Amino acid sequence: MASEVLLQILTDHGPWVLLVFYLLWRDVQKDQATRAVLDKNSAILIEITTIIRERLPSRGRDL
Repeated sequence: MASEVLLQILTDHGPWVLLVFYLLWRDVQKDQATRAVLDKNSAILIEITTIIRERLPSRGRDL
């Protein structure tokens, strides 16, 4: 049934439908790539912050 609907849409509207679906698919891929990079950058920043906190003297506790 889904293939019949897709075929009907393609015959009614032509290649524009394929172009729209392709562009939407590429947009999702770009979003996924961006999220992956941001997740990696966040993990690196968390590690750097942890290292800095471990190496800085704590306030008032070591006096």
